[in-house]
Formats: sequence, structure tokens, C-alpha cells
Amino acid sequence: MSLPPCPTCQSTYTYEDGANLVCPECGHEWPAQAADANADTARVWRDASGNLLQDGDTVTVIKDLKPKGSGGVIKQGTKVKNIRLVDADHDIDCKIDGFGAMSLKTEFVRKV
Repeated sequence: MSLPPCPTCQSTYTYEDGANLVCPECGHEWPAQAADANADTARVWRDASGNLLQDGDTVTVIKDLKPKGSGGVIKQGTKVKNIRLVDADHDIDCKIDGFGAMSLKTEFVRKV
């Protein structure tokens, strides 16, 4: 049986300790059952209406947004083309005309 690598440092020297897996290099511990469950699931992004989002989609902003560090406002109804989905706090990387590169959360957009 092959144990999964450490999710923190990717070390291959993990070992079992009761119901947990342990990494001897960084000391990270995690449940062995969670390692099995996470292997099957992939991240799924959904918009405010629950529609599945994919890279390259066009979305519409559903609420006025005030970006930090900018004097402007992204108005409700602004179309954003060719989005890129990322696994971060703000799920969408995009370019908005008049603002440039920006990150948005999926909860503030609706798929067109």
C-alpha cells in the first residue's frame, strides 16, 4: 500500500500513526480518511446562481464593487470576458476594461 505525500511539503516519507498520517519532515498530521476522500474530488466553481463556471467563460457582475486601492467602481452589469479560474481566496482572475487585471469572487458574478 502506498501512502499519499504530505499535502504541506510533498514529502514521500509519510507514515501512519493510528487514524492519522504524519510527515516526519515538517511534522504535519492529517486524517487518513480525509486523504482518501480528497483524492477523488476536484474543485468546482459555481456562480451566484449555481451555474458551473469554466475557464474562458463570460460573466456579468451582479453587484457594484468597490476595489481596494482604486477610486472607481465596477458597476452592476459589467461584462467580463475570458475569465481564468484559480484556487485562491478570489476565485476569478480577469481583465476588466477601464480597470485592468483584477481578481473577483464567484459569489458576485453570473454566467452569461
